[in-house]
Amino acid sequence: MGFPKDVKAIDLMMGIPVSATNTEWYTPYLPLLLDQESREAFKMPAQYMFKDIPVLPSDSDYVDFTVKEMDRFGIVRGLVGYWEGSEGVKRAREKYPNRFLFDYHVNPNRGMDDVREIRRLHAAGHIQAVSFFPCGNNPQVPINDKKVYPIYATCVDLGLPIFVNVGVPGPRLPMAPQHAELVDEVCWFFPELKFVMRHGAEPWEDLAVKLMVKWPNLYYSTSAFAPKHYPKAIINYANTRGADRIMYAGYWPMGLSLERIFRELPDVPFKDNVWPLFLHDNAARLFGGL
Repeated sequence: MGFPKDVKAIDLMMGIPVSATNTEWYTPYLPLLLDQESREAFKMPAQYMFKDIPVLPSDSDYVDFTVKEMDRFGIVRGLVGYWEGSEGVKRAREKYPNRFLFDYHVNPNRGMDDVREIRRLHAAGHIQAVSFFPCGNNPQVPINDKKVYPIYATCVDLGLPIFVNVGVPGPRLPMAPQHAELVDEVCWFFPELKFVMRHGAEPWEDLAVKLMVKWPNLYYSTSAFAPKHYPKAIINYANTRGADRIMYAGYWPMGLSLERIFRELPDVPFKDNVWPLFLHDNAARLFGGL
């Protein structure tokens, strides 16, 4: 069997472009970036890691463009960020109600305001998940910080998965808030929380596997990693006892093209039974069935 010819994938990290450059996405991180190259030369904060950032048309209906790209590569649903007041998000929800899932990106420094926002957006049917970038908050907020506990509790209460960046961040920011060992305390205190690690967990991928063996509601998504760079520990875990924990996520249009991702995916040495779980079924189960 190998890589399926008729791909049906749920992509757990996509974006609906807002412009040809998407520099608007990175404005919140600029105060944290202290080196001149990151602040003045980069198109995106981790550009030193992504040499072939996708080129987007300058004049396009980006919602339709995104769906066409999804159709080209067999992506049936994509998880994208929800931004209040975004015309693109509004059109995506209205025109393609069955193609997108939305996550609200939290800033735990806002305290109860963000908790109320999660509840409001969930009640309105606008979001199906929450996301958290510990190193990208200003000030930074570690994975196990007490500021995040009300958010984790809210996700448990509402049954929402939370996607959290784990490992050394791509942008040139201090890495301590994203050490993989911090995940352990959160999983211990919130055993019902559906916690999904984003962005590789490197260089602690072996620890990430150990924690997934330990905690039944801890998952791993492959966001921001080209398939040829998937950590060996993650591939081995998926091929053994972790087939139900590893999920596909890309990084389009932020840093990786779908052409590159789907060109390299067939070379990933997953066992035959892993592919449908990795590409679709694990994510569908995470969201309660899709």
